[in-house]
Amino acid sequence: MKNVTEKGSCARLKKGQCGGYHFFMKRIAIIGAGYVGKLHGDAVNKSPRAELAALVDASAEPGKRAADELGCPFYTDMAELFARENVDIVNICLPSFLHERFVLLAAEHGKHVICEKPFALSPESARRMKEACEKAGVVLMAAQVVRYMSEYREIRRLIEQGRAGNIRMAFAARLSQHPNWTSWHRDPEKSGGGLFDLHLHDIDYLYSLFGKVASVSAVGWKSPTGCWNHVVSSLCFANGVRAAAEGSMEMTGDYPFSAAFRAVGDRGTIEYRLSAGFNIENLAAAQSSLFLFEEGKKPEQIGIPPGDGFQAEIDAFVEALEQGRPSPIDPADSLDVIRIIDALRNSLETGKTIALT
Repeated sequence: MKNVTEKGSCARLKKGQCGGYHFFMKRIAIIGAGYVGKLHGDAVNKSPRAELAALVDASAEPGKRAADELGCPFYTDMAELFARENVDIVNICLPSFLHERFVLLAAEHGKHVICEKPFALSPESARRMKEACEKAGVVLMAAQVVRYMSEYREIRRLIEQGRAGNIRMAFAARLSQHPNWTSWHRDPEKSGGGLFDLHLHDIDYLYSLFGKVASVSAVGWKSPTGCWNHVVSSLCFANGVRAAAEGSMEMTGDYPFSAAFRAVGDRGTIEYRLSAGFNIENLAAAQSSLFLFEEGKKPEQIGIPPGDGFQAEIDAFVEALEQGRPSPIDPADSLDVIRIIDALRNSLETGKTIALT
């Protein structure tokens, strides 16, 4: 049940609590009414911790239509949003080249910020956003949703429990046809190409598991428009783990959106596979499996709990704000990941192994 307590603020009783104890739901404005913005809006609507304050997009007709579907107010201008709505969090779901501009604007208005991936298209841009939010005293998180997807949380749990022993090698892949809902993805100055827009997912997840990267190298294919859209990377982590990753948004024909992960340890192997429909728009038809192959035991299929990764990351961010904790994904780590991606771009351009210091 929701009770209005003041303009723009709502309270909800904590599940399982009594005596009238409640917390204030965080009001979130989604900036960007595209495919990803609508995913985030749906996630906010499902969250017990957050309320969708508004949707903002410069394109009035599709933006208003999306806002109507989400059941929230619509604005074409951030200034009007801040004048009319009480907003706690700005969730930026705009094309990648616009991220810095709107993160800085949100910080200037004292709003906490969730920013879709890729966090930035250069380390310098990531650093400016991180420092602006620190100066403004607002919490910033790059929305690296793979960390919050149920299957990848299960993989992390298995690794942290030592079910495969000490990890020696890891592999990750994410393969798709080119997005058919935008045109700006084909411009490297706006999207960073598949290297930043798709491959970054697995690089970030590997970083979240194994930490600092000592050196990288990569081979790949560059599109006629200048995007590195098919990349195979090699990463040497500072802790001794070695990893390879493949990312492509140039698969041909009816090739399905696919993802894979493998971690090979001294006592076992963890393997995950997913195959879905065209791009990421038909995940409802996805088939996936997660197996653990332990020494001396029969292969074990690991159940993947149901869950929405977008809702999980929003809930984690809101919970951190409620409890006065730092961002669930440290902006310093997100900056480090952009440095790794930039080093991979350097390797693709030069053919050299790039050390990260």
